Amino acid sequence: MTNSIKPRLAAVDIGTNSFHLVIVEADTATGKFKILGREKENVRLGTGSTDMKYLSEEAMIRGIETLKRFKTMADSAEAPLRAIATSAVREAKNQSEFIKRVKEATGIKIEVASGVEEARYIYLGILQALPVFNKQILLIDIGGGSAEFLIGLHREIIYDNSLKLGAMRTTQRFFGDAKEIDSKQVKECRKYVKGMLNMVARGTKKIPFEEAIGSSGTINNIASIIKVKRGESLEAPINNFTFTKDELKDVVDEILEAKSIKQRAKIAGLDPARADIIVGGAIIVEQIFKELELKELTVSEFALREGIVFDTIEKKYMSKQAGHLDDIRYKSVIHIAESFKYEKEHAMSVTGLALKIFDQTKDLHLLGATEREYLEAAAILHEVGSFVSHSQHHRHSYYLIRNSELLGYTENEKEIIANVARYHRKSHPKAKHADFTKLSSEDQLIVKKLASILRIADGLDRTHQSSVRDLVCSRTNGQLDIMLKANRGKQLELEIWAAEQKKQLFEETYGVEVKFESA
Repeated sequence: MTNSIKPRLAAVDIGTNSFHLVIVEADTATGKFKILGREKENVRLGTGSTDMKYLSEEAMIRGIETLKRFKTMADSAEAPLRAIATSAVREAKNQSEFIKRVKEATGIKIEVASGVEEARYIYLGILQALPVFNKQILLIDIGGGSAEFLIGLHREIIYDNSLKLGAMRTTQRFFGDAKEIDSKQVKECRKYVKGMLNMVARGTKKIPFEEAIGSSGTINNIASIIKVKRGESLEAPINNFTFTKDELKDVVDEILEAKSIKQRAKIAGLDPARADIIVGGAIIVEQIFKELELKELTVSEFALREGIVFDTIEKKYMSKQAGHLDDIRYKSVIHIAESFKYEKEHAMSVTGLALKIFDQTKDLHLLGATEREYLEAAAILHEVGSFVSHSQHHRHSYYLIRNSELLGYTENEKEIIANVARYHRKSHPKAKHADFTKLSSEDQLIVKKLASILRIADGLDRTHQSSVRDLVCSRTNGQLDIMLKANRGKQLELEIWAAEQKKQLFEETYGVEVKFESA
């Protein structure tokens, strides 16, 4: 029988409209969890800028104060907290300022999810809420600043897309601060949403799905209004509730007939706090049904925050026995590597050597399993930039990794991996390198530690012939000795020479002298 522990965990969804906190007790053997508490705050982080390019000072203050309260709640429950930010923070040019201020005020390290990664978290959440693991489903999530679409089966992602199309964003763009909505605004909004959905409509029509699942505030509120119209109690959970396109049409008509916020706030089943942005959200749902030819939609109460919890359980407790990246991350890394026609034998040789050095120098770097995964991903991908050009390929590798869809990684994690790969050759990390300095000081040190290992490992396969079969690290006083074992018939003179040329960053970072010897 598998032994399990039941730690408490907390997750925060830092959304464009609302911040959500969930505190759970996790079963690390199964990945299941029991919800101990929930909190929601309408922060409106995305207000103050119609294009959402900047977080306003007022919005940042509201966000920081909310996160302080959430952190206090998590601490009182003895639940380590993980916070993921979505559209508003993802797009903000002053993103780093907000992240820094949150860290200083609360101790929370915000992770920023790409649109695709956001959809993956939501999919994980939905799989905990509904019996759809064995179904090929279409996931639709409408947030304040973006809409996520995903077709998946058995956790495999078949299609995904993220559009800058959210309830708050659309409302601000077409209805602004108008006291009453008019038919011209509605017409323009519908036309715009239809145009934005065109790519998703074309993509999803090629892929069959058995059921459409919707999540988050706008869809939940529409479902609640429909429940009231059916005469059902709002006390019953909304999870697994299904509504039809005809029921949706009735709700949208009612919302649009209520010209003012005050009138919409009186709609039975609607959260009054959403009365000002429900018009934009309702039009998005209406057009999704039309363009994707949906007949009905099933609601999931679980979404991003529950997906964060499950992802955390897997990363922290369930995937460490595998010995390398967990399945989805590993597949994603290999997919990117193959897309850019990497030299597989060299990449795997360097990866193996880098991980051996990492595993045998734990007392030096003091890093854990998460950083080991960063090193593995960076090692596999370190030369993908050669697909563009061999000259300056380390810089091209950074760009390709940073801008690829690496599933299972947040934007910050992709930044770390891309920087580690970038510094596998040529210059050491420097303060004048913008892509390095935008990392926190903590993450900069992680990059230095991992890149210094990768540089040596890359040097030890200088000939791209996998000449080094094994290595053993031993440390005495201020010296690290690396004993190398050659494959049959291979000489290691060139490998040792190359590693000697690339060991300086390691020596500077760890304060030891590195010596190589062939067994």
